[in-house]
Amino acid sequence: MSESKITLEQVRRVASLARLTMSDDDMIRMQSDMDAILGYMAELDGLDVSNVEPTFHAVPMALPLRPDIVQKSLPRDEVLAQAPCPESDGFAVPKVLEGGE
Repeated sequence: MSESKITLEQVRRVASLARLTMSDDDMIRMQSDMDAILGYMAELDGLDVSNVEPTFHAVPMALPLRPDIVQKSLPRDEVLAQAPCPESDGFAVPKVLEGGE
């Protein structure tokens, strides 16, 4: 078997970022699954797509867009009254990213 493309420590890091609690057996199984996905992506990297037209969708479709018209918005006080925890004239949300403040 070839060397794994992802380490168990990287799997733990991804699980932590996704807020997943996993057993050691689950971590090993996830490492195998993620390794298979990365292997497949490496295969796709090897394909010659130089003559393939770029597309946004596999099926042509027209996206209906609304006109960009300036309109009155709801009053700030009314919107913040609906928030579970307004703070400093805005919405208080839990911290989701690690790093400096």
